Amino acid sequence: MASEQNNRGGFLIQEHYCGIMGAPIYARICGAIARSLTRDSRVGTAILDWPGEPTRDALPLRFMGGLHALVLAGADDELAALYAGRIDDPAEVEAALGRVLVRNDAALLPWLDGPPQTNEAGRSAALMTGLLEIARRHGPNIEILEIGSSAGLNLLIDRYRFDLGGVAVGPADAPVTIRPEWRGPPPPDVPIHIVSLRGCDVAPMDAADPAVGARLAAYVWPEAVERVARLNGAIAMVREKPVRLERADAADWVEARLAEPQPEGATRVLMHSVVWQYLPASVAARIKTAMEQAGAHATPERPLAWVIQEPDRAVAQQFARVRSWPGHGEWQAVATTHAHGAWIDTTPLADVRAGHELPQGSA
Repeated sequence: MASEQNNRGGFLIQEHYCGIMGAPIYARICGAIARSLTRDSRVGTAILDWPGEPTRDALPLRFMGGLHALVLAGADDELAALYAGRIDDPAEVEAALGRVLVRNDAALLPWLDGPPQTNEAGRSAALMTGLLEIARRHGPNIEILEIGSSAGLNLLIDRYRFDLGGVAVGPADAPVTIRPEWRGPPPPDVPIHIVSLRGCDVAPMDAADPAVGARLAAYVWPEAVERVARLNGAIAMVREKPVRLERADAADWVEARLAEPQPEGATRVLMHSVVWQYLPASVAARIKTAMEQAGAHATPERPLAWVIQEPDRAVAQQFARVRSWPGHGEWQAVATTHAHGAWIDTTPLADVRAGHELPQGSA
């Protein structure tokens, strides 16, 4: 059936992404699932009969989160052997996965119920790169509104230390330093002062809850040792001082925040990372309209900006992009970036590849 073939294809696409992003364990497992998944388990049947678009819905990553959670919990020795590379013959990998799914059917099935919430703190580096461009344009004072905040780890952006191509930003004594591999010219080395941070999510997570920490860790790819350390450091920061995070529909929240009085001398910034693809098309359209209408009334004393890190599936790349009012109403790519913040590329080609439109939200 056509939907089954399409859903298997989603795992082949994810296999490709994992391969080029240095995640051979996930690449091997995604390829095996695409080739050999059966209906012997309920989770296998749910994947094969998935009604949506598997890549847009992040179906492979939902499933992989469940597998990794089993590994981290020490719940299945054969699966642990797969992750450790002790089983690597393609036929043996496929057979082992079939047994793993049947044994852990009940535990894996709920992981398909919602999109992954990676909340990768490393993405703050690309977002800060965009914020520095906004500070260059409109001045140092920044008021941040983030949608799709998940557990709020990017709302710690004012408390992280960044090394961005030699440009240092943030407290020198920060417990977490984010230092991506830098390619190309450094970002603007300008003063930046984040005066406030607020975020929302339709299903916010409390990072201080150990169960939430375990869930976030399950979405970290097993090869990414540095990401695990960064996640643990960020969670410790939230436990020390919580972030402002609300449960809300993104469009409702953006419209309400844009309607609030804006302090003079501060740029109001809508910020998000790897969120747009999960928004219903109607929600995405409302946010775009609200921003453009607010942008039309922005002044030099009260500017408005939009800073994002989002994937462009047409070119299989992620970009940090900015848009601001008055005077800069078109999208500008400031960098190409690794999905989890391992590297940032600011070469001029990044702008050519990025295009100038924010992709639509999901249907």
